Amino acid sequence: MYRILFLFFLFWTPVLLRGQTVVVIRVDGTINPVSAAFIHHGIEKAKMEKAVCLIIQLNTPGGLLQSTRTIVSDILVSPVPVVVYVSPSGAHAGSAGVFITLAAHIAAMAPGTNIGAAHPINLIGKADSVMNIKATNDAAAFIRSIAEKRKRNLEWSEEAVRNSLSITENEALKKGVIDVIALDEMTLLNQINGRKVSLNSSEVTLHTRGAKIHYVEMSSSDRLLDFISNPDVAYILLMLGLFGLYFELFNPGAILPGVVGVIGLVLAFYAMNTLPVNYAGLILIVFALILFLLEVKVVSHGVLVISGIVSLLLGSIMLFKSSSSLDMVEISTGILLSVTAISSIFFLYVIGMGLRAQRLSPVVGVNELLGLTGETLSVLDPLGQLQINGEVWTAESVKGEINKGELVKVIKVKGLTLFVEPLGPAL
Repeated sequence: MYRILFLFFLFWTPVLLRGQTVVVIRVDGTINPVSAAFIHHGIEKAKMEKAVCLIIQLNTPGGLLQSTRTIVSDILVSPVPVVVYVSPSGAHAGSAGVFITLAAHIAAMAPGTNIGAAHPINLIGKADSVMNIKATNDAAAFIRSIAEKRKRNLEWSEEAVRNSLSITENEALKKGVIDVIALDEMTLLNQINGRKVSLNSSEVTLHTRGAKIHYVEMSSSDRLLDFISNPDVAYILLMLGLFGLYFELFNPGAILPGVVGVIGLVLAFYAMNTLPVNYAGLILIVFALILFLLEVKVVSHGVLVISGIVSLLLGSIMLFKSSSSLDMVEISTGILLSVTAISSIFFLYVIGMGLRAQRLSPVVGVNELLGLTGETLSVLDPLGQLQINGEVWTAESVKGEINKGELVKVIKVKGLTLFVEPLGPAL
């Protein structure tokens, strides 16, 4: 009887194991509230499907401190084993990615990847020494607690924070920072098969050989929100929104600029709700818009426009600045300078030309005919008919009789009669 049961389990166990599922999610980009929510959803999905583990394919330059803490907390208390796999080749687990990788039950990297450079940074230059020391110490304590929990290289983990160390996958394996180097997901599953991991208060053995891979992708709405949460995109949306409203105010009834402006501002405000916004920078950008508007009403000879450009540049530089220098949030220099340059060219030239045209003496009705040249359609003796710009007018000669077909110049307008003088015969 026992032999029969033994043979039954011996035969069916591989079949049952092959029926297990591994959930795989991809995080490619900055760490923000959207990616944190996506990882949380992935853990819940793996739990619901009773997956043997969750694999997080990671490629990130870093991100926000609060989102990183949320992800690390979710991984540490996850009801299913979490494998963080830095891939594909060329990928990088930088800054926040170091914390997330170390927090995994199993940390893996693909060939040609690297991990490290977790030193706290600040958007505009280095933080002052006191704040920098506090932020570094806080980050060092955070990463030590993670490394200690997962029994990883404590010394290297702290050095990655304090000295911005970055190492390859082979160095990471030798130093005990990661557990596995795997070429792809199937190789990874074969390598971690049979490994034991501590899951809360229990120990679990992974049976991943031959497991079915279930890829879970971000929804379209999440991808959109993740995209606009990029500081560069959020900044561009903000500028499109503000200038769209500016054009609508400057040309009431244009409609399209106003619609684009409102949509841009709504998306920008959502993005900025997820980013560490410095409201002094935002106020300077809005103030720049006000200065541009005032240039339309006040003759400042360009002073208001130049002041607006300076305010726009300073506000853009200051826009994203967190109270914690562990956050990695910045607007690329190229985009910042490009937006400022385009704004400068537009307001200094295009708006300037429009204002100069508005300030010219108005020409209304028939007065615009003064100085124009026309051709006589009949003899002016002294009255007759004249053609100017395809229109026929009544004309009166001020210098004697003028023959038909001669060129004349309008020197005076009275009512609907043009007073002209001869220039010579028409060609």
